[in-house]
Amino acid sequence: MHTWNPVFAEPDLLGESPFWHPGERLLYWVDIPGHKVLRGDPDDGRREVWPMPSEPGCIAPVRGGGLVIALRDGVYRARAWGGPLERLVRFPHDPATTRFNDGKCDSQGRLWAGTLYEPKDGRRGAELWCIDMRSGTPEVTLKASNATTANGMAWSLDERTAYWSDTPRHRIHAWDFEVDSGVLRRHRVFREFPPKPDGWNAADAAPGSYGGRPDGAAVDSAGRYHCAMFEGARLLRIDADGGGTTEAIPLPVACPTMPCFGGDDLRTLFVTTAREKRPEAELRRTPLAGRVLATRVEVPGLPVHFFDAG
Repeated sequence: MHTWNPVFAEPDLLGESPFWHPGERLLYWVDIPGHKVLRGDPDDGRREVWPMPSEPGCIAPVRGGGLVIALRDGVYRARAWGGPLERLVRFPHDPATTRFNDGKCDSQGRLWAGTLYEPKDGRRGAELWCIDMRSGTPEVTLKASNATTANGMAWSLDERTAYWSDTPRHRIHAWDFEVDSGVLRRHRVFREFPPKPDGWNAADAAPGSYGGRPDGAAVDSAGRYHCAMFEGARLLRIDADGGGTTEAIPLPVACPTMPCFGGDDLRTLFVTTAREKRPEAELRRTPLAGRVLATRVEVPGLPVHFFDAG
């Protein structure tokens, strides 16, 4: 049985992209529609807010200091907290309709960031990009496409499998992954979930009455894929081999967005959550919506990978 506690007093509109910084012993995350990057100390509940010029879809720490931030129109580097934003890459998508969403770095220091096409009318799909700065010059490669909303980026414990979810389609994809080259091969569907039931209404539904759809994810040191189930009020632990659920962990909010592991022993499981555009009746039932939540777990997670800026 897991007891979830709110970590910070203030809620976010839509928290995302959390990571634990081992050197600073701070939790970092973003509020996408709030145009904020945040960091805080879970021990005393104090947090700092850094306003952004547009939506920060995802962030990662940089080797040598600072952050890499995927904003609406491109990927930027900040050499220090609150410092100037240096654009590394501008992308070909139209920022009026498309922005970056979920992403993280692999063990080689490359940033993998997915996009979100906001109209969701079928004219354009979400894409997965890899940004490699190790040579000092950005090498940008399109790795996957034809999704609706990019989420769930993670790698297996042995780094031979890459995961990527398409949230509205209730599907987690997987590929064989070549860690040195970053090449993806042999695409397959890792896990698919039932669609939203006909007539299901978030304003009237009890938390957990619909299983939800896969959002952000993290892998623990046993190789299990931990997936936040948006609107499902739960976090799933999924077996890396067969794709079956080993545990469904209930949450006191309807819309978890992404987990990460932190604390000095990496045994604190943090989850960001959302409250933006949720029905008032749902928010009354789930007053912790939008808060960062935490619980202790027996199996530690894996440390965050740092971006290599060359």
